[in-house]
Amino acid sequence: MRLFIDTGSVAEVRELAAWGVLSGATTNPSLLAQEQGNLDEIIRTICELVRGPVSAEVVSDDPEEMVAQGRALAALHEHVVVKVPFGQAGLQATRALDGAGIAVNMTLVFSPSQALLAAEAGARYISCFMGRLDDVSIDSAQVLASIIAALRPSGVTSEVLAASIRHPEHVVTAAKLGCEVATVPGKVLRQMLAHPLTAAGIERFEADWRKRPEFGAWLAALTAGADGVAAAR
Repeated sequence: MRLFIDTGSVAEVRELAAWGVLSGATTNPSLLAQEQGNLDEIIRTICELVRGPVSAEVVSDDPEEMVAQGRALAALHEHVVVKVPFGQAGLQATRALDGAGIAVNMTLVFSPSQALLAAEAGARYISCFMGRLDDVSIDSAQVLASIIAALRPSGVTSEVLAASIRHPEHVVTAAKLGCEVATVPGKVLRQMLAHPLTAAGIERFEADWRKRPEFGAWLAALTAGADGVAAAR
């Protein structure tokens, strides 16, 4: 399963892209509204940082205007994927954008029947919102599993994207169920780093290493030698 970051912050994308684990990003009007600066440049910079699909959302509820906005967003960068909300207008716009060779992320999908319609309209990604389902006491894992089970036998090429990720277990569940993508807030990605046994193990290794200062000198010399060989090549 590929990991996207769900954010509108260039600084956050820059920080987490350095980890080497991001394959893309998703944004939405709410996230971008929190940022200062030129939105064109924000989207382009995020595209360059993740070097993969970056969803940018239309804001109209009219299908023709959705298509016009989608074309304009797609022209910002080759990595832009147009995010379109599910509904009659969204399906119509998705079909038109797909016909023009523009990738679409159909968002706000909450059922297998909606997912089947999104796939038939040509959506590249189908975003199921796990956290929002849980908020209304609907088992998000069960819904996600049903969506995957409905799409896979028909051989559609749409990818299921787990969204509205609230905690690391959502990410693990999405991976176990076979989602192609999970888009994860920076906060949750940082939570995925942490484990008390990892921290305890590092602390112990560092303590043992400090007891033998000659090991530090040895590694420094080894590193300097390797740098010298690399520079000579």
